Amino acid sequence: MSVLEATAFDVDRVRSDFPILQQTVWGKPLAYLDNAATTQKPLPVIEALDRYYRTENANVHRGVHWLSQRATDAYEDARKKVQGLINAEHDCEIIYTRGTTESINLIAQTFGRQHLKAGDEVVLSEMEHHSNIVPWWQLCQDTGAILRVIPINDRGELCLDDYPSLLTEKTKLVSVVHISNALGTVNPVTEIIHHAQERGIPVHLDGAQAVPHIPVDVQALGCDFYTFSGHKMFGPTGIGILYGKAEHLESMPPYQGGGSMIKTVEFDNITFADLPNKFEAGTPHIAGAVGLGAAIDYLTAIDLSAAAVYEDSLMAYATDALNSIPGLQIIGTAEEKVGVISFVLEDIHPHDIGTILDQEGVAVRAGHHCAQPVMKHFQIPATTRASLTFYNTHTDIDALTAALHKAIEVFN
Repeated sequence: MSVLEATAFDVDRVRSDFPILQQTVWGKPLAYLDNAATTQKPLPVIEALDRYYRTENANVHRGVHWLSQRATDAYEDARKKVQGLINAEHDCEIIYTRGTTESINLIAQTFGRQHLKAGDEVVLSEMEHHSNIVPWWQLCQDTGAILRVIPINDRGELCLDDYPSLLTEKTKLVSVVHISNALGTVNPVTEIIHHAQERGIPVHLDGAQAVPHIPVDVQALGCDFYTFSGHKMFGPTGIGILYGKAEHLESMPPYQGGGSMIKTVEFDNITFADLPNKFEAGTPHIAGAVGLGAAIDYLTAIDLSAAAVYEDSLMAYATDALNSIPGLQIIGTAEEKVGVISFVLEDIHPHDIGTILDQEGVAVRAGHHCAQPVMKHFQIPATTRASLTFYNTHTDIDALTAALHKAIEVFN
């Protein structure tokens, strides 16, 4: 990678779009390195939310008055933006939820309950977030189905040689993470999908960490379901997306009952609305959808290819910097990884590291990152995780490195 390629992205201009990054914490410039937990919001998103509540606030789909029409248009326009972002075939395949977690629970409690019975199997991986373990575990407890697990190696990569043998006539779904939140590993999802589809097995991908970092084309991937969250891609909290192929969504029962998801209601008969309304009971997070649409507009307006090159260079810089610290071990060294550097520091608990870093203005995450099976694999209780995005800088990494040296001094 040339210096020109690495510096073509104008990070200073981008940072000026994020008001929260301009502040100090404990008298130190904020180095925000907790992007895998949630990303900060650019001014266009903040302004879109403000404008909606100031000038467009009304309930959607139910009113003939001007404000309701404007709110409905903004809500549905955002759905079309999501469709374009991930290249779904139809906008009705885009279902609004509260986030990745609710999206996965929706799949489990509708599609899963339709298709799983005692003895059937769901294939997950060892690196899954709890949100892609617990709903399936609960469903298996209720139905007598079984979880099968693709193992990982000590680099934090899937052992794909073991994967095909896990797929049998009993396998009803494969559900794996696109990019690991704890390791940063980019999984070979095209190969995973190919092996499953050869056997007629549907595939769900947890894309919460992928959408903010890499292009996602659900038609090219061929996955049956794809889920992600707005707040991890510079949009509001409380809004997420379930993409599902229309053939699946049409056959799945509703997840919740109430307003908006019905055609007719009588005490002896109820008929349900067409997609996507069948899965959007009650008043939705309208402002969240509007803000998500603004986040997509923001992402498509910047040079995402240059941003990806810049992120790669930043990851390389951060990896080299952390590898130079005595006693520090990076957990997760996959050949294909983005955005996440998890590590342990000899004889210092990650929570203590996180506390000292905070005093230096450096925001990181410390814990098991809702990925306890990953921690068990590496025989550690927790890691410290620095997670990057395109508004981070070498200065942020330098602040992280300096703070880690201070932590070593404190505990030695």
